[in-house]
Amino acid sequence: MNNPSLKTDLKSMSDLSIFLKDEAETLQMGADIALALSGGMLVFLKGDLGAGKTTLARAIIRQLVGDKAYEVPSPTYSIVQSYEGSQLSGIPQILHSDLYRISSADELEELGLADNDSSQLILVEWPQNAQGAMSEPDLILSLTEKDDGRVLKISSVKNSLAFANLERSVLIRSFLNKGWEKNLEREILFGDASVRSYEKVSNSKETRILMNAPRQADGPVLRDGKPYSQLAHLAEDVSAFVGVGNILASAGLSAPTLYAQDLDEGLLLLEDLGSETIIDKERQPIEDRYILSAEMLAQFHTNNFTKSTKLNDGSIYNVPNYNREAMLIEVELLLDWYAPHMKGTPLLQSEKDAFLKIWNDLIDVLDKSETALCLRDYHSPNIIWLPQHKGINKIGVIDFQDAVIGPAAYDVASLAQDARVDISLTLENALVKHYISIRKEVSAEFNADAFKEYYAIMAAQRVTKILGIFIRLNMRDGKPAYLKHLPRCQEYILRSLNHPTLAAYKSWYLNVIDKVS
Repeated sequence: MNNPSLKTDLKSMSDLSIFLKDEAETLQMGADIALALSGGMLVFLKGDLGAGKTTLARAIIRQLVGDKAYEVPSPTYSIVQSYEGSQLSGIPQILHSDLYRISSADELEELGLADNDSSQLILVEWPQNAQGAMSEPDLILSLTEKDDGRVLKISSVKNSLAFANLERSVLIRSFLNKGWEKNLEREILFGDASVRSYEKVSNSKETRILMNAPRQADGPVLRDGKPYSQLAHLAEDVSAFVGVGNILASAGLSAPTLYAQDLDEGLLLLEDLGSETIIDKERQPIEDRYILSAEMLAQFHTNNFTKSTKLNDGSIYNVPNYNREAMLIEVELLLDWYAPHMKGTPLLQSEKDAFLKIWNDLIDVLDKSETALCLRDYHSPNIIWLPQHKGINKIGVIDFQDAVIGPAAYDVASLAQDARVDISLTLENALVKHYISIRKEVSAEFNADAFKEYYAIMAAQRVTKILGIFIRLNMRDGKPAYLKHLPRCQEYILRSLNHPTLAAYKSWYLNVIDKVS
């Protein structure tokens, strides 16, 4: 399977041919194919008797159900076998069929194979016996015996997403072979609100995390010739993660070690910091862990930090500034998505103009704020609890590629108004108070009242953006799960608006948005 020219070949081939020397490589290839599949796909497996079709299908199914020892009998006699996919696979149902014994394509409807809904993955051996009664497959896996092994040819007449995903999966395997070792187990771990995805990869002794983040094409131009990602200073490739990770490591923070990288392809192999977080099994905040998380920020903000770092390819990564342009394009998500969703109609231009005037004035206030390296997503999903360490090094940080140089209060607000966990007003106040106390211990000149003002503005700015993002994720990206967080964020914004410096925004919000909610 190790093909040195694979990266180059993938860019020009309309199909793949891979030599599998034994059953172990066939099983591993099946697992890699599984990582490229999703519900609604149709996969044909072709080859003579004994070519390895069922072996390959068995590996695909075991990967998707999340059990390498799962019993997967041949469907030769039952014709169709049904399996329930694991939650991480994202495929509720898998149908494995063998059409070798059917006498007529008319039987497909009775077998439940005539139409594929969006939740099913269908694997079909001997598809030629369907006599064209099935739709075009997303993938065709053709096996032929050769020498002491077999050749797997993978093709797609639809130029489908499955084929593109499979190219990526094979590329990841090549990266892991080179960056760590061969024969690693791969398991889908999770995805996030972005296009990034993650895998857990392991050998018999150790587990690491694979970040799969191919560079994405810029979105539509919004203003000044720039798409949203550039205006908001969001990372467009993995160089940002590597650069910020270097800065955090040099500051002595607990960020994951980087073991291997391919900046061009957007692949990183990272230390697995574990799965223990700062919330309990009922998703309630563990107060002492939140307090220590605030303390970590306070100590980090007390020290000087570098704003740039050299990457392995010789380039310099400079952390961008969280400027007016970025803050405004983010809060405007409320105008574009959340407000129309709540009101049922677009806002009036006068309402938009008043909103932008308010936020320009608030950003003017922030011009006097102390700046720091803002991790930007410093909240429960991205904070790992490391009990084996001491002090603030018990706080492990991940998912920091969108870091910017901006108001120090931003990450405190991100923690104390955790968008995915209910943080009581009492705990929020305790976190801010503890942060301030640590800062004042180091410098008696630290202005607590000014910080509270900046905190209120940044908390309001962040939750304003998030309200828009959650609606956008649902309406544009088909990710409704984020809507469950709306009530919490609606409460957070009302909390923040109680600060006197936000009086104008409070009046606007209550009159334009909240009166219809």
